[in-house]
Amino acid sequence: MRKRLFIKAMAVLAGTGGTAMGMPLSAQTRPAIEVWKDPDCGCCKDWVKHLEANGFQVRVHDSGNTAARTRLGVPEKLGSCHTAQVGAKIDAKTGTPVAGYAIEGHVPAREIHRLLKERPSAIGLAVPGMPVGSPGMDAPIYGGRKDPYDVQLIQRDGSTTVYQSYNRS
Repeated sequence: MRKRLFIKAMAVLAGTGGTAMGMPLSAQTRPAIEVWKDPDCGCCKDWVKHLEANGFQVRVHDSGNTAARTRLGVPEKLGSCHTAQVGAKIDAKTGTPVAGYAIEGHVPAREIHRLLKERPSAIGLAVPGMPVGSPGMDAPIYGGRKDPYDVQLIQRDGSTTVYQSYNRS
């Protein structure tokens, strides 16, 4: 039984960037986030750079966005061009894997850090669509434009509430 729990725990750690899998100490202190995206998507690459610049250890998969969204329980209506998982860990008391949170779309790193600090009972966060001015959608080509958008907290029943609003008057 303990061997099976250990194997499950190692699978979760290996799948999320882990903390003991030979990574340098500095990487261990940064939250691990796993991202599924299209290999040719420029805004996805820019969002990954945003995460790295804001303290995340990022592991990227250049496919599987739709499958990851489904697996993590993100409603299709909240879909965007990339899906991520953050906060996966091993429960210290039971030794069992804890799934963590889904992150859908151009969610600012600030809100992901807040989510990890507050640890609400939720599926995760989403920024549906691709709002201009959000992280990854803020390249010079947009001329500094910043459209208003909301970061949605995805409840366990699939409903959403506004977690944080951006660029609203």
